[in-house]
Amino acid sequence: MAKLKNLAACATQRLQQASQLEAAEARIEVRVLLQHALGDVNHAWLIAHGDNPVTVPLRASFESLLARRISGEPIAHILGRREFFGRDFMVTPATLIPRPDTEILIETALEKIPTNQACRILDLGTGTGAIGITLALERPLSEVVIVDFSHNALATAKENARHLAAANVTALHSNWYSAVQGLRFDIIVSNPPYIESADPHLQQGDLRFEPITALASGTDGLDDIRTISARAAGHLTPGGWLMLEHGYQQGAVVRHILQQHGFINISTVIDLAGHERVTLGRLA
Repeated sequence: MAKLKNLAACATQRLQQASQLEAAEARIEVRVLLQHALGDVNHAWLIAHGDNPVTVPLRASFESLLARRISGEPIAHILGRREFFGRDFMVTPATLIPRPDTEILIETALEKIPTNQACRILDLGTGTGAIGITLALERPLSEVVIVDFSHNALATAKENARHLAAANVTALHSNWYSAVQGLRFDIIVSNPPYIESADPHLQQGDLRFEPITALASGTDGLDDIRTISARAAGHLTPGGWLMLEHGYQQGAVVRHILQQHGFINISTVIDLAGHERVTLGRLA
């Protein structure tokens, strides 16, 4: 009977050949799928039990997971979760999959949110709730409102808030600012759609499995950023901050958009790859 380590080695080769992944990446993905098939054991357990025999039920379960990944389905959808800022968030096909680049937005916001006093925060287009819920948990004195126009996405965000015990989060169904009329916030954050609608990358990789409404925004990818920026002043307190994640080539244009709408102290934060990733501005 085959051993766990042999099953993993064979599966890694198959996945690498089918998906053109680098060997190290394929190895990690196979390990994660095998851990899941084994009941979400940890990496240390898998190493320690590498000589364990592969049972018929385990092989069937693992082969089903591997087939889904070979077909191109994202790991996050197969597992139903994705780690973000040290916490596991439930992920569904109705939401964007949280990505490491977005942690730059979290770090940028945390620099502006006081640790010892209340702060009102609005997360526009929350999806899984990863941004707003993370900020709420990192700054427990804050009051965070998370909104999304997708009922299914909002249901996912609510479940994540419940599971992670983010009691200072309020979730509202809203088309951008429609449900928060008359409310003002100290910080507005958003990872809005910012891909050009004709971008061929939308038909590649994980993006094929994510909602197009969470990805694309007009011919230049900036329609939603323009909408958010144009109306932000009416929902910010004096001196409040607007922070937007955007594409790596959009920093200059986003800075110009914020300047057009009266923001000052505008700057752009670079991600780990050296790309412009988050632009922020303060309401004068």
